[in-house]
Amino acid sequence: MQIGRKNVHGKGGVRFKTPYTSSKHKGQVRNLVTELVLFEKVTVTRGMVKDVVKEFDHLVTLAKRGDLHARRQAAAILRKYHVEDKADALTKLFDDLAKRFASRNGGYLRIYKLENRKGDNAPIRLLTLAD
Repeated sequence: MQIGRKNVHGKGGVRFKTPYTSSKHKGQVRNLVTELVLFEKVTVTRGMVKDVVKEFDHLVTLAKRGDLHARRQAAAILRKYHVEDKADALTKLFDDLAKRFASRNGGYLRIYKLENRKGDNAPIRLLTLAD
């Protein structure tokens, strides 16, 4: 999935390379999903909401399955952050969130509109876990 153009051509050939690639986009989604698992809320721009919700729903489905293969698939997505005296994202996902969402078939997140960001007027959304 290519976001934007690879090399921007001008009159004299390739002028510059666009800095935002699909690998950076995937990395940003992984970071946001990991923070969402750890802190249970995250603020994102409107363009990132769809990708973060899709990835988080997939991770919760894996956690509800709970076998070793599902744990390894989730470990390939989640980052290994260490927050002061707390469990990492993978253990929190499989131990805490899987039990919390065991009886729910989707709709794991709530999306709230916030005011636009001050610097560039980007639309901001708050993603929180549903109770």
